[in-house]
Amino acid sequence: MSNLERPSVKRVRDALVSAGLEDTVMEMAETARTAQDAAAAVGCALGAIVKSLCYSVDNRFVMALVAGDHSLAEDRLAMSLKLNGKVRRPQASEVKGITGFTIGGVAPIGLSHPLPLVIDGSLKRFERIYAAAGHPHCVFEISFDDLARITDGVISYTVAEPNEGVAPFRPSFKRSKTFQQGAD
Repeated sequence: MSNLERPSVKRVRDALVSAGLEDTVMEMAETARTAQDAAAAVGCALGAIVKSLCYSVDNRFVMALVAGDHSLAEDRLAMSLKLNGKVRRPQASEVKGITGFTIGGVAPIGLSHPLPLVIDGSLKRFERIYAAAGHPHCVFEISFDDLARITDGVISYTVAEPNEGVAPFRPSFKRSKTFQQGAD
């Protein structure tokens, strides 16, 4: 059986189609278990890989989607989701139970239970990004805007820090008429 036909991967494929998107799940010969593995297999920049990280905030499971070249700032996770409490990494069995996916293939969509979700805004640097698709040999391609829409995730520019040697991402914002030069 192809990995594309596994029930966990089918959930991701179905979630894409249900959201009005193309089924962009691809099976790779090489593993995508880590961000580095995925970037090498896909042939993209490390930052274009979406790491799906599960945590517990005061015993409530949450997910952070972080660029492959960034690290989660755990001390800012709860605040990003407007939650309070102790932040901890759950056990692999807890992740499987709450998401329906095994670590190394945890997808941000097709979850068995909805989770509060925060998205690292630095992923906006890329036209196309790649996330795990339910199996360590499967990923899917998506735009940042579509990922934000279908996950209903909170976008945060402070939930992750660039790894050593990676330039900080500074988004550009349009100024309102009030702050434009020459406005009445």
